[in-house]
Amino acid sequence: MTISPALKVFAWLSFLAEVIIIGTGGAVRLTGSGLGCDQWPLCTPGSLVPTEEMGIHGLIEFGNRTMTGAVGILALVVLLLSLAAAGGRRSVVPALLFALGGVVLAAGSYAIFYLTGLGSVGAVVMSVVLLLAVLVGAIHSLRTTPVRRDLLTLAWVVLAGVMAQAVVGGSAVLTGLNPFIVGFHYASSLVLVCVTAAFLVRMYAVTGPRELATPRWYLILVHVTSLVLAITIVFGILTTGNGPHSGDKNVTRDGFDASLLAHIHSWPGYTLFALALVIVIVAWAKALPTRAWSTAFIAVLTVQIIVGVVQARDALPPLLVGIHMVLAALSAAAYVVTIFRLKRPVTR
Repeated sequence: MTISPALKVFAWLSFLAEVIIIGTGGAVRLTGSGLGCDQWPLCTPGSLVPTEEMGIHGLIEFGNRTMTGAVGILALVVLLLSLAAAGGRRSVVPALLFALGGVVLAAGSYAIFYLTGLGSVGAVVMSVVLLLAVLVGAIHSLRTTPVRRDLLTLAWVVLAGVMAQAVVGGSAVLTGLNPFIVGFHYASSLVLVCVTAAFLVRMYAVTGPRELATPRWYLILVHVTSLVLAITIVFGILTTGNGPHSGDKNVTRDGFDASLLAHIHSWPGYTLFALALVIVIVAWAKALPTRAWSTAFIAVLTVQIIVGVVQARDALPPLLVGIHMVLAALSAAAYVVTIFRLKRPVTR
């Protein structure tokens, strides 16, 4: 399989878009614009664009929704280019047919609900139908295209994830910005950043069998650290979800104590930093292939910790909270690359 220049360009654009949408999604929440369009996916019963009465909040929410469309288009382009490289027309045509069929069925289902006055329900049904079409198309594609299933699987996961994110985002609006749904929405976006990062790594990797390139105890340490990273992110989401930035001025949080959660969030955070420091020192001492990206990870993590401490002391200014959210995604992406560097192509 030959990786075309176009695939490389769009794969990078897809990764950047997934990072950017975390920033725009954070802007929606941190500016209190989460309900700037409370008639999701319509801002008014007859318009897809924000109205003048909604002011800046409607524009911010609409901008994030527009970014969602861009993320979806880029994911689709990456998938089609990957299919074209792996199987040519025999792989691309069925995928397009599944996509066309899904769009037709989704539009029809939405029209039915919209005409009966249930536009919001119709939007959810439309998103679910599109997601099902993607899943069926993915199964068919992976069964009939034996070449570079690793790339195809990652590309399908991103497209399906974008479709699912539309449903989750709509559910957050329809439930009045339920903190758990909003938190899951962010976590899902962060996972998509990691998946697109994994696609980039595999795209440039040499195909074929791989072998362990580090001591086994080091591999175990890296995977244990990934668990600590996940715990740190989870507690960060819970802390933000119970903080002052609920997404709308009329939505309040009456759940966990945000101050207590902030302290608990710091415990795995500092543990993560200590483990990352060990990983970096060992990597450079033994000249392991993880040294470059583990260094990049701890560099981003250090900045993230500094931002986290400053924002906690300054009563959580929205800009710093948003930067903290984006840095979490970048650090997770860097760690994904570090994990992939644990193995190397088998030397023949």
